[in-house]
Amino acid sequence: EAAALRRLCRRARAGKEPAAARFYREEGNRLFGRRHYGAAARLYSQAASHELPGSPEVSVCFANRSAALFHLGRFEVCLEDIARAESHGYPDRLLPKVLLRKAECLLCLGRLQDAADALSVVENKIAMDGIMTSPTHQALLKKLSQLKIKIHEKESWPEPAREACADIQRKSEIWEENDSISGASSSLSLNFDIERGRHLVASQDILPGQSLLKEEAFVSVLCPGESFLPQDSSETAWDTRVTNADLYCHRCLRQLLASVPCRGCSYAKYCSQNCADVAWEQYHRTECSLGALLLTLGVFCHVALRTVLLAGFAEVSRLVEWSHGGDKDLHNPEARCKHLSEAPDTRAGTRGIPGCNDNGQYQSSYQAVFNLLPHAEKHSPEHKFLCTLSVVAICKQLQEAGLEAAVLNQESSEKWSRPKICEKTSDELSPELKIMAEAMLRHVLQLQCNAQAITVMQESGSRDGAVINKKPVRLATAFFPVLSLLNHSCCPNISVSFSGTAATVRASQPIPSGQEIFHCYGPHRCRMRVAERQQLLSQYFFECRCQACLDELESDVKSVVSVRNSFCCPSCQAPIQVGEDMLCCSNEACAISVSRESLSHRLRDLQRQIKKALELLRDRKADQAIKMLLKCRMDAGNFLSPEHLLMGEMEDHLAQVYATLGKWQEAARHLERSIEIVEMHHGPSSVEIGHELFKLAQILFNGFAVSEALSTIQRAEEILSVHCGPQSTQIQELQEMKTCLLELPRSVLQRT
Repeated sequence: EAAALRRLCRRARAGKEPAAARFYREEGNRLFGRRHYGAAARLYSQAASHELPGSPEVSVCFANRSAALFHLGRFEVCLEDIARAESHGYPDRLLPKVLLRKAECLLCLGRLQDAADALSVVENKIAMDGIMTSPTHQALLKKLSQLKIKIHEKESWPEPAREACADIQRKSEIWEENDSISGASSSLSLNFDIERGRHLVASQDILPGQSLLKEEAFVSVLCPGESFLPQDSSETAWDTRVTNADLYCHRCLRQLLASVPCRGCSYAKYCSQNCADVAWEQYHRTECSLGALLLTLGVFCHVALRTVLLAGFAEVSRLVEWSHGGDKDLHNPEARCKHLSEAPDTRAGTRGIPGCNDNGQYQSSYQAVFNLLPHAEKHSPEHKFLCTLSVVAICKQLQEAGLEAAVLNQESSEKWSRPKICEKTSDELSPELKIMAEAMLRHVLQLQCNAQAITVMQESGSRDGAVINKKPVRLATAFFPVLSLLNHSCCPNISVSFSGTAATVRASQPIPSGQEIFHCYGPHRCRMRVAERQQLLSQYFFECRCQACLDELESDVKSVVSVRNSFCCPSCQAPIQVGEDMLCCSNEACAISVSRESLSHRLRDLQRQIKKALELLRDRKADQAIKMLLKCRMDAGNFLSPEHLLMGEMEDHLAQVYATLGKWQEAARHLERSIEIVEMHHGPSSVEIGHELFKLAQILFNGFAVSEALSTIQRAEEILSVHCGPQSTQIQELQEMKTCLLELPRSVLQRT
């Protein structure tokens, strides 16, 4: 982890490294020659991020990347890169080849007139060069002639217009926005009391899948996450590892194909020049030279800094001064809620609720962020000291780098190009920076209870298989002031999904009018025992009293996790009675005892063997992986309960291996067993079941089991549309599979 952080910090320091750029460009050329176009495109992006802005070399990086994107069939993005190469002064002698690629992209997109115009430019360019006998010119002329013929053929035989698929081009969801809560449905109301604080309640009956909230993050910071080597890469002097920081836009979090690098550092990357310009104007011109420090201090400090930069000094100063007002209770959110709950008429409106404006509206604004509870009195002195030290370190760095004016919005971005070194710096922060520091410290403390992880479904394992295996990955940390109003339950009644920096909350079950809307902060009844949940929830400074916790704490009923993720007797496979150090078989005829430590050791060893089997699969040694997984399953059956989640994971891995071999029936059989176990743990309508059914649908589709595939697709659609919405990529892929199957001849459908 320390080595990975050092690599990221090196890239986050302001400045460029032309030597690194040359290495990445050559490595990209090597992978391009081996037809690993995706990995080559990423390395060309790395090269561009290390080149000096406006240099001819950066234009070569964009042109090379356009070639990789063309081979990937991403013609629109390829055209954008060609335009970037031209605008950065791509060498004149190489231009005809790039312009031919542009014409071919336009041809593939059906823009025939634009393609013909591009070819005319190429013809004029070649004619002006005058030398027509070189092999390079002859190859260009041959390609030019071929493209002309293709354009003529398409003009003579135009392709029929494709009919839009009604299922995919579906109407937007019905939505009536709340007058009082920004981005919320009219079916919600904002309430408060001394026990629960601010919270959202259903003001009418709500159906499963109904959208309740759509909110853009007030601020978000991308988390690099784990690093991995691209296909066919190896450890080298320069860092060729890839993280989420290379795969997603640092502003809008869209997935990157052709990134636009920051003008000052080699770390920040964007999906477009517009995103790069907006980020620079709003915050990155200040953050750019602090990148290494911010990565070292952690994402909470980075979010706190970006929050005050987005809010602006005037708004930060106003709210900090307001918090220093004479009536301490008036400016303490918890005390204000207490006074409001004791008021004789608590239905008078939301005007007095902390975070609401003068009109009683709770908006996704800096005022709402500022009024989130920091719980300053509940954090330990040691934690508050470290947070204060981190904030002061950032402010001192800002002062020493001459960035104070930019932070205080006293200097335009046009005037600021590079960090200025102050001739003399004071040991003490200026009064204005102290105000910013106070707000940043407040936000760092708030984040422990109010930080929201933005997640994305990311492909795991090999990407060349017929079945796509996806898992949720933390992509960014953000402030969502309206989403933060939701209290926790270990058995929530909503699901949250993300698209870029936007969160959508949907009901996951029927919610009657008057019931509170509950979010899960992480500890879920299906994943953890009640003792583990209570321990994790201590970071939020409350004891969970949700119905799931009360049922387990106040009765002798064991949790779902305790019952199903348990050991069985190694001798007779009967359930084992729970004990502290020694576990006894529940079968009186057996009555064998075994230490918890020995069973835990067997479990850890089993997990290591499963990991080795997956490494064999990644190395394309499927037969060996199957043998090892089958042996693991046999060993697990001797000491794990049949419903143990690890038993389901092994069935899932076996399905994955058989799918890579094209043995669809065997794959489906193992995955169905995995689904049975997942359903026992998470329930028949959970999002986990939805993801497993999505994989089963792919296997049945590839195995040509039409009727089974159609019924699985229907069930997966019903579940995933509730949790992820009808516009999610998984729903669209399911609809495409269904359309393909239904278009088969009737005779085939009847046979299958």
